[in-house]
Amino acid sequence: MITDLAYLRNMSGDNPDIIKEMIGIFIEQAEEYIRDMKKNLEDKNYDAIGKLAHKAKSSISIMGMNDLAADMKTLELLAKEEKEKENYPVFIDKFVSQTQLAITELKETASHL
Repeated sequence: MITDLAYLRNMSGDNPDIIKEMIGIFIEQAEEYIRDMKKNLEDKNYDAIGKLAHKAKSSISIMGMNDLAADMKTLELLAKEEKEKENYPVFIDKFVSQTQLAITELKETASHL
C-alpha cells in the first residue's frame, strides 16, 4: 500500500462520505500537480516548482504518503534556492510515479467505501 488513510479516517470520524470526498479532491489536485510540475520543469520555472512541492506536500501527507511528503519538502527547499537543479527531475519523476500508483489505489479504496 502506498497510502495510509489512518489520519484521514481519524480526522473524518471514519465517515465514508468525507473520505470519498477527500480522495476525489486529492486525485483532482494530484493530476494538476503532475501536469504543472512537468511543465514548470520544462520551462525551468524553479520558483513555481518549489511552490507546487509545498502545496503537494500537504495533500500527500493527508493520504499518509509520508516519505513522498519528505521528498517534496526537500524539493521545495532546493527549488526555492535553485540548488541541485539536476536532481529536480528525479524528485518529480518519483512524485509522478508514486502519485499515479496512489490514485489507482485510492480509486479502488473509494469504490469499497
